[in-house]
Amino acid sequence: METFDIDTVDAKVGYLDYQLFTGKLDGLNFKSKTVINTINQYSFCLAEKDLKFKQALKQADILLPDGIGMVAAVSWQTNACIRKISGSALHAHLLNDLNQIGGSCFYLGSCTETLQKLQQRLALDYPYVQAGFYSPPFKAAFSREDNEIMLTAINDFRPDVLFVGMTAPKQEIWIAENKNEINVPLICAIGAVFDFYAGTVKRPGKVWIKLGLEWLGRLLNEPKRLWKRYLYYGPVFVFLLVKYKLQGWFILN
Repeated sequence: METFDIDTVDAKVGYLDYQLFTGKLDGLNFKSKTVINTINQYSFCLAEKDLKFKQALKQADILLPDGIGMVAAVSWQTNACIRKISGSALHAHLLNDLNQIGGSCFYLGSCTETLQKLQQRLALDYPYVQAGFYSPPFKAAFSREDNEIMLTAINDFRPDVLFVGMTAPKQEIWIAENKNEINVPLICAIGAVFDFYAGTVKRPGKVWIKLGLEWLGRLLNEPKRLWKRYLYYGPVFVFLLVKYKLQGWFILN
């Protein structure tokens, strides 16, 4: 992939321990190895209890606000106006760029069936993109041998972009721990985008997304799997926002 010089410092806003990207995807250019993560209300709550995950999010070169909850939190805490940038939007943007230059990408994560469907759609949508795929074993923690196999598969393919879809916090922590061994210019943790793009999980329509209710659409589509993420961690997220808002008020006063 072509590389360009860019200073993204001015395209970020500080929110508590995080530096959230506030620019446009069209302005993302890269001059060295770059890690892009996303953060939403669920991952924010998980990171409050998981220091390793929190460090992985903080260490990302670019952290995208992927959720209306994070947009609202930043606005309430800092008065800054930012917009949601989803992993799906990042994925589509990068594929379009790769298609124009005949670039390559590698998908690490999900199951073999999902990767096969993803490959079929990719060939139709972006015929000039060369893609590699690997489905890692489904387990809580990877062994040293597992990591060696994954890293070899990625590095032998030599992609321009690596997409990692193993859900949070596993994908972000894996990237942070293996970044130095990954010989790829751009590494992106995009989670559920694998399933959305493959069609194995239906993403809510544009109306839901435009109204800021994508979370509700996802909950209605997959209530059994996602109820805790939204119905439990939703209130936890609001509690944390109020707590940090009050802490900031007392510090200033």
